[in-house]
Amino acid sequence: MTEQARTLVVEDDPAVAVVHRGFVESHPRFVVVGEARNGADALQLASALRPDLVLLDLHLPDIGGLDVLRRLRLLPGPPVDVVATTAARELESVRQAMAGGVVAYLVKPFTSAALRERLDEVWQRREDVRRAQTTLDQDEVDQLLAGPRTASTLPPKGLSERSRTLVQEALSRLCGTAEDGRAEDASAAEVAESVGMSRVSARRYLEHLVAEGHAQVSPRYGSTGRPENRYRPA
Repeated sequence: MTEQARTLVVEDDPAVAVVHRGFVESHPRFVVVGEARNGADALQLASALRPDLVLLDLHLPDIGGLDVLRRLRLLPGPPVDVVATTAARELESVRQAMAGGVVAYLVKPFTSAALRERLDEVWQRREDVRRAQTTLDQDEVDQLLAGPRTASTLPPKGLSERSRTLVQEALSRLCGTAEDGRAEDASAAEVAESVGMSRVSARRYLEHLVAEGHAQVSPRYGSTGRPENRYRPA
C-alpha cells in the first residue's frame, strides 16, 4: 500500500472541521492524524505529530493563522506543506500567506473536488522532491520552483521541460497557413533539424505535446503508400 501523507486539520468551527476531514480522507493518499481548534493547539500538535500537510484556517480565536504559519516554519525537521483554507479574501492576507510558503490557498466555502485537485498537486510535489537527486540541474530546479503540478502536465521520464519548450516553439515557427507561405504542418524530422536533436527525440516530444493537447497529428500518405505523421500546433 502506498504510504499516505499525514494531515493536520486546523479549523475553529467543529462542523467545518468535520467536512474538511471528510474531504481529505476521501483521497486515498492522505489521512487525517489530528485536528486543532486554535493556533496554540495547532503548533503543539504539529510539533508532536510531525504531519506532512497542514490545512490551516487563517481566522483562529487565539493566534492568527499567518502567525501560526510563520511559527510552523521554525519547527525542526523537513518543512511541512501548508494549504490555507480560509474565508480571508484580502490581498494582503493572500500575499502574506504566499510569502509564508503556502502551497495552495482555498477560499471558503470550497468543494471536495477543489481540495482534491490541490491535494493531487501537493502529492506530486512531494513525489518530485522524493525522486530528486542531491544535486540538481537547471531543468530540475525550474520544475521544483514552478509549483505543484498534476502528473499529467509533467514530461515523461527522460524528457526535459526545456527541450519540450524548444520543440513546441520550433513547431510554431515551422507551421503557418497557406497565406503566409509556410507549411501548415511539420514532420518530426523537420522539427528535429530546427531544434538540433535527433528525429526520434523530436518525435517523442511531439507525441507528448499531442497528449497534452498542445499539438495535433495527422498522417500524410506519400507515393510509397507509407504514411508520415505531420504535426501542427493545436
